[in-house]
Amino acid sequence: MQPFIAAGAERKILVSVFQQDFTKKQACFLASVHEMIQEALAELGYSEEVFELLKEPQRTLTVRIPVKMDNGQVRVFTGYRVQHSFSVGPTKGGVLFHTEVSEPLLHGLSLMNSLKNGLLNLPFGGAKGGVLCEPRELSARELELVSRGYIQAIRSVIGPYLDIPAPDIFTNSQVMAWMMDEYSKMCPDQSAGFITGKPIVLGGLKSREHASGRGIVLFISEAARKKGINLSHATAIIQGFGELGGYVAQSLADSGVTITGLSDAYGAVYDSDGLDLTHLIACRDSFGTITKLHEHSLTSQQLLEKPCDIMVLAAVANQITGRASQTINSSLVVEAAEDAVSDDAAEWMTQNDILFLPEILTSSGDMTASYIEWAQNRQGLIWSKQEGEMRVRQILADAFERIHHIAKERSISMRSAAYLAGVYKIAESARTRGWL
Repeated sequence: MQPFIAAGAERKILVSVFQQDFTKKQACFLASVHEMIQEALAELGYSEEVFELLKEPQRTLTVRIPVKMDNGQVRVFTGYRVQHSFSVGPTKGGVLFHTEVSEPLLHGLSLMNSLKNGLLNLPFGGAKGGVLCEPRELSARELELVSRGYIQAIRSVIGPYLDIPAPDIFTNSQVMAWMMDEYSKMCPDQSAGFITGKPIVLGGLKSREHASGRGIVLFISEAARKKGINLSHATAIIQGFGELGGYVAQSLADSGVTITGLSDAYGAVYDSDGLDLTHLIACRDSFGTITKLHEHSLTSQQLLEKPCDIMVLAAVANQITGRASQTINSSLVVEAAEDAVSDDAAEWMTQNDILFLPEILTSSGDMTASYIEWAQNRQGLIWSKQEGEMRVRQILADAFERIHHIAKERSISMRSAAYLAGVYKIAESARTRGWL
């Protein structure tokens, strides 16, 4: 079978975690999320009691899933569903199949989903789930049984008004279809809207494909308007030329932007007059490698120092940190990879009139598309691709305006503003309910 890899920027958080020493990284990740929440709550004037409520998920379920393998032996898989906060409404988040799934990782990711839903002003809290397995070593039959067994095991805590799963790393629309079918056998009157990321024929959103990439392009367009950048006369550098970076590059080029620089894992290429994007897309390999096509190439760091109007970071973490931010020669920096820009670098750019768009905002296209699919299913409607895209665009544009206003009003970075908006939604919902 083909590997199941969810499209979209959200999986970059997971990839950055999995590529490093896992035990150390998961502890650092959770600690950094807690620190971020605590600082945002303090800035908003909430007491320490609120942090005590929000720092841990409201529900964590661990399940065991017995599966009869193709060789006749029974193997037992461990699964999880972590639901961070019900203060806003039902929880929402993806399901990942990976060998290093753990409760601490899912705790942090569910909390991040609460923040993302909050800054988007969606009626969800955050959730995350997963099964400890290596899906690439499973047959199609075994993968289906794991998927169905997972839903059987967590059925009491999920549903269209409780918790709505979605695709994530190593899961896709086919896995969602198996999960939906299994849930419909147990709860036939509640299967509509129970899960998102489904095939279109089962009620999936027609405009879901490339939702994350389209979201990034929309945010770039909104930010360019704020900065007075005319896209038809603008230049852009894209770090990372895989599926996401390639989509963003092509979309910007279609809007009239001249792509002057691109990078892959081995280096970068640059031409101040513009690169032949059509040729590069046609010749890149499945990993987005392009520098091997050129005799002369730069390092990725050298590329980041080149002048441009728009810089998109769609590769890996820790690309602009500390003093490196002072070499940036761009009006707009877009973080499309998790932790590509350090907090101090984000603050420096803000103080020096560089508009910085954080990953927690730019990666929200998939979550918004999931909300639109859920709303469509609940109402028994079938929206056209154009109408679905329009509804997603409106939510993202509103979120950008809200975060940009907070950043300007408080003289803080867009990242800090996004955290404040996300934390406020879940904290104030809990307070209004009388939980605090």
